[in-house]
Amino acid sequence: MRNVKHKRPKRPYKDGKRLSEKYKDNVLSGTHTFLYFKKGLVYLLFAIPVVTQLYPLLWLMLYSLKTNEEILGGRFFSFPKVFQWHNYSEAYRSGSYLKYLSNSVLVTGVTMIFVILLSSMVAYAISRFRWRYGNLVMTIFLMGMMIPMQATLLPLMIIFKNMHILNTHLSLILPYVAFSTPIAVFILSGFMKSIPHEIEESAFIDGASVYRIFRAIILPVSVPPVMTVCILTFINIWNEYILAATFISSEKLKTLPFGVYTFVSQYSVNYGNIGAFLVMGALPVILIYFFLSNQITKGMVAGAVKG
Repeated sequence: MRNVKHKRPKRPYKDGKRLSEKYKDNVLSGTHTFLYFKKGLVYLLFAIPVVTQLYPLLWLMLYSLKTNEEILGGRFFSFPKVFQWHNYSEAYRSGSYLKYLSNSVLVTGVTMIFVILLSSMVAYAISRFRWRYGNLVMTIFLMGMMIPMQATLLPLMIIFKNMHILNTHLSLILPYVAFSTPIAVFILSGFMKSIPHEIEESAFIDGASVYRIFRAIILPVSVPPVMTVCILTFINIWNEYILAATFISSEKLKTLPFGVYTFVSQYSVNYGNIGAFLVMGALPVILIYFFLSNQITKGMVAGAVKG
């Protein structure tokens, strides 16, 4: 007898094709729905910090274009009935904007130059040389990051008075440099440790000195973290008020934050002009951060990966 194989009847091709297509459509629709939900959730999470960061700037802009009556009326979220653009011209003229701006530029620029020079040399010595007290010096600089600036006001005032530099720009530049250098050393040393030693060895073989290697090789390679240090130092010093209010009393030496008091008198306060002056004072910081913000990210992660 022949072995007869009973074949299982095949399902009709058309019905099977229809079922498989429906299954695929359901899976794809569910996947698309999940992806849309995930993307929307990510956008929402990113929108929250964007709104919280941009809203104060937009509110300050509206504040600077209002009259005193609109500001004191309690409607903080309303648009002005008529945009008071003359607040900016009055703030520029009556607030001595150029005088305060020049003082801030001088103090900030000199501080940035000294911070870059000192921190880059210290970071180079700590990260590239092997010496007994390298880790100790780095620990001391890290401890300097934990000292609050307000705790040094009285000792610094006594020291500057004995040195006869109180009420000068030098009384601001010295503490600004001292408090900005530790974080700069921390950022630069982290990057310089990732630079291959073969570059220095080949330069030594060619007869280059330590100073030339630092000037011609290390500093050009370290441009991203140097830019990061510049931006962070600028942002921290530009609007600093406590030290400036403690050590500076001369009107011709005061920095930009003091211009606000020009519009405050014994019997009246011009709030619109104050808002306009604050916008003009914050504008340099906003522009620098807007155009150079990517340098902060590059500089912070430049030394994170070796190789």
